Amino acid sequence: MLAIPRPAPESLSPGVAQYVAQVPEGDLLAFLETQTDQFDHVISALDEARGGHRYAPGKWSLKEVLGHINDTERICAYRLLCIARGEAQPLPGFEQDDYVASGHFDQRSLGDLLAEFLDIRRASLSLLKSLDEAALHRSGTANGRPYTVAGLAYLLAGHAQHHFSVLTSRYLP
Repeated sequence: MLAIPRPAPESLSPGVAQYVAQVPEGDLLAFLETQTDQFDHVISALDEARGGHRYAPGKWSLKEVLGHINDTERICAYRLLCIARGEAQPLPGFEQDDYVASGHFDQRSLGDLLAEFLDIRRASLSLLKSLDEAALHRSGTANGRPYTVAGLAYLLAGHAQHHFSVLTSRYLP
């Protein structure tokens, strides 16, 4: 299986570098699979009432955090696909707060949001496993920033890890 190279820190914008730094050294695909199991284990054990919890006024609910993770995973995977296939057009950014506000995640069940995450992650893993060496090194632009396919793969993992850490430290007892 193809190893996804860790992007050099100097090749990442500061906003992306903070997420990539949360991904441990080693096999990225194995980490993504372990991370998926961790999400499943923790979220599936929660009572539905926990989904509306906000750790402070003005913060997203636990369900909104999960919805945001799902949206961001989809967007990162889309960007990754486009750039891997050689897309030369700049890809748009997205405003996370607007997406969360429009997502109506609090109206969904935790189980539904978790199932969606698991489906999206399986699709992301399938996409990553299908790439060849040349695709991993392709670069493009999204949200006005340069990205490589490998960098997006690490961003996908690091973003989820960041929010998993927030969930376990601030939302859960």
